[in-house]
Amino acid sequence: MPILYSPENQVFHLQNDRISYIIRLVAGKYPIHQYWGKKVRAIHADVMERCCNQQEEGFTLHELPLDTLPQECPVFGCGDMRQGMLEVRQADGSSALDLCYDSHEILKGKPALKGLPSARGEEAETLVLRLRDEHSGVAVELSYSVYPDIDVIARNMRVVNDGEQAVVLERALSACVDLENTHTQLTTLSGAWARERQMVTRPLVPGHQGVESVRGASSHQACPFMALGKSTVTEDEGEVYALSLCYSGSFWADVFVDCNDMARAQIGIQPFQFSWELKPGDSFQTPEAYLCYSANGLNGMSREFHHLCGRYITRGKYAHASRPLLVNNWEATYFDFNEDKLLELAACAKDVGIDLFVLDDGWFGHRDVDNSSLGDWVDDRRKLPNGLRGLSDKIHGLGLKFGLWFEPEMISPDSDLYRAHPDWCIHIPGRMQVESRHQLVLDLSRKEVREYIIDAVSAAMERGNVDYVKWDMNRNMNMLHSDGLDSAHQKELNHRYILGLYEILEAVTSRFPDVLFESCAGGGGRFDFGMMHYMPQAWCSDDTDAFMRCRIQYGTSMVFPVSTMGAHVSAVPNHQMGRSTPLATRAAVAMGGTYGYELDLTRLPKEELDEIRRLNEKVKALQPLLLYGEFYRLCSPFEGNKTAFMSVSEDRCEAVVTHVYGPAEPNRQPVLLPLRGLDAEKEYRDVESGRVYGGDELMTHGLTIPRAWGDYMATQFHLVAVD
Repeated sequence: MPILYSPENQVFHLQNDRISYIIRLVAGKYPIHQYWGKKVRAIHADVMERCCNQQEEGFTLHELPLDTLPQECPVFGCGDMRQGMLEVRQADGSSALDLCYDSHEILKGKPALKGLPSARGEEAETLVLRLRDEHSGVAVELSYSVYPDIDVIARNMRVVNDGEQAVVLERALSACVDLENTHTQLTTLSGAWARERQMVTRPLVPGHQGVESVRGASSHQACPFMALGKSTVTEDEGEVYALSLCYSGSFWADVFVDCNDMARAQIGIQPFQFSWELKPGDSFQTPEAYLCYSANGLNGMSREFHHLCGRYITRGKYAHASRPLLVNNWEATYFDFNEDKLLELAACAKDVGIDLFVLDDGWFGHRDVDNSSLGDWVDDRRKLPNGLRGLSDKIHGLGLKFGLWFEPEMISPDSDLYRAHPDWCIHIPGRMQVESRHQLVLDLSRKEVREYIIDAVSAAMERGNVDYVKWDMNRNMNMLHSDGLDSAHQKELNHRYILGLYEILEAVTSRFPDVLFESCAGGGGRFDFGMMHYMPQAWCSDDTDAFMRCRIQYGTSMVFPVSTMGAHVSAVPNHQMGRSTPLATRAAVAMGGTYGYELDLTRLPKEELDEIRRLNEKVKALQPLLLYGEFYRLCSPFEGNKTAFMSVSEDRCEAVVTHVYGPAEPNRQPVLLPLRGLDAEKEYRDVESGRVYGGDELMTHGLTIPRAWGDYMATQFHLVAVD
């Protein structure tokens, strides 16, 4: 069974065929983290002996060494001097809690979280531990779900006020795990706009280290993820313990190393600028966190997260389907377009084998630059004299699907919506409004705003008969204040905004189940499992430079599968970097994601259009393997002048290998690239050259990568098992 309970030892053992996660009740009261790692039959060692050289029998609350015990739900104030995962301000102003075991339940399946995205769990089994503080009446439900086919534990916490007085949550995290600090390094994904999710590894030192966002979004600057391991961990070897969060708002991911070399890893909603009142009978649900153990290095960790996302988080028609090859008009035209120009671009796209034409920003209101009209989702008849429906009918008449860009969460001061409802934006009355990109943020905590967005977006989608939506969000939140909340509840705004966003996304995506939705946030500024629950792919970055994308996509793949990463071929010189790279390289890198184009096809010479036509045929033939194969990182762009990755079919009979050089270097010989994930007993033929290799040879000796004759050269191999 996935979850076993021993009443005699008061031990809960969560397990599948590969991993174990063991919780023990100390003194019959406190759930202690006893073990997490490779599958074991049992752990007989006494956690009290390990942590304090004392036996637990006869201890009271005041004698138990909570400051050294690895607790499942630690709280500051009753003996533990470290920051805990829950802080509750009570009516007398104190926040100490004595959370003791009350009861437990083992469930078949995995309950959904009300109002929040979460992984599905028909195949899972779930342990619910109920704890209670008798003095205040605060109760906690800790939920742990274990899957038979992935090495991930899904965790969340629900806080209930069973007392007679209101309390205020000031911290409510999703997961905490105390580990012996034999894991000496921390890996996170950090960056900025146009260089998102750069891989950063640092040594663990006493004190706090981690990543966070206070921007109202998971952000360009940080990803809600962290991994702990020894300094000897590589892509394919060593134990890794990782945490990630299914949440799209401000978050906190932290490791605190104490004086006893215990590493406390926690993840959840950002405590800064957060509070939440619970009246008697009220409850609060935290987002879901995912705890991943890998005995096979970072690649092993990533594949478990990829399986979690593909099998249990993404949903709908496109969750496991091929995606249409698209062209987006943004870098081709920016705001300067009319119907004739768009149709010319669409006709050219159809001719080279593209499936989907996407109309980006500028189709609504009177938006000729980015300083107006957000919120006014009505057709601009100056540019589209026949409206969205007229353009859409002509695009469909060419045999293409039609897609549309929105930024529904924002409002321009120069808009009819703002003139009618200036209080609908997030603002502080009496203070100067702080704009970014000439726009303000709509207050999604308000019901009337959510209803407007759902109705306005749905109406435009119906008018345009759209097949695809790019859902953008180009600025973060500050000047936090809602006219819909009183002064005592303003710190609830950040989380209420995200709950409002999820309500909108659930409504719109459910109303249009056949539409492909792609998330975007100024590029990759909200790339998280929360958004993947509603939209199966996200625009990975506004930076489409192929060399920079090697780093961005490499870092993103630490947590997210190829099928989620929007990746396009753009024009050169690149619009963000000014760099020129070969078309074949731009295409090879874009094949590491959901493939498309960001350029003006009508300006390309015939030979480039012919090459694009051949590339599109190749992508369509290989797309199931590229999007859904087992993904392996082979060579890191953060460690040298090249990168490499590959995808392998489930039956290990087919693989695509991509290698990309950076700037060319003189007097460099060809390199050998060992592969991963193949069948050592099989023979593989390279489709282009016809050469045959043994699987053991390819994984031990490797493929020979030709020397780079020119900057940013890419080489691809399509390997097929020989019967």
